Amino acid sequence: MADWKPAVPGIVIGDGQDLYVEAMRCSLCDAHVTRQTLACPSCGKRGTLESYRVAGDGTLHSYSIVHRSYPSVEVPFVSAIVDMTDGTVLKGNLRKVDPTPDALRFDMPVRLVLDDAGRTDAEGNRYISYFFEPA
Repeated sequence: MADWKPAVPGIVIGDGQDLYVEAMRCSLCDAHVTRQTLACPSCGKRGTLESYRVAGDGTLHSYSIVHRSYPSVEVPFVSAIVDMTDGTVLKGNLRKVDPTPDALRFDMPVRLVLDDAGRTDAEGNRYISYFFEPA
């Protein structure tokens, strides 16, 4: 997988091609942050953010069924907001479930999956992104 590139910030390709999502937690107020920042967006303190590996499972908090998108993006798909078990909140596509309200329920257990995003850069490197699937 040496030719993989993260499609979004926070995806880490570690030693031995170990893939995971990294976030930061404030040591003072316990806020979780999924983007790089100099200060905690909750309490405003600097130097209190510590990185950690995001949990691999969570529950569906909210979703939208998308019926219109960019050319070459297959629709419909489920755009989901997931509460991870460690307190992190991530947004990504929910796969392997029918994109219908009858197939989705709030608080349904899901797992985090890192996979090919289906795109390449100008040099032919593949992008990797995270998705969710029913647990």
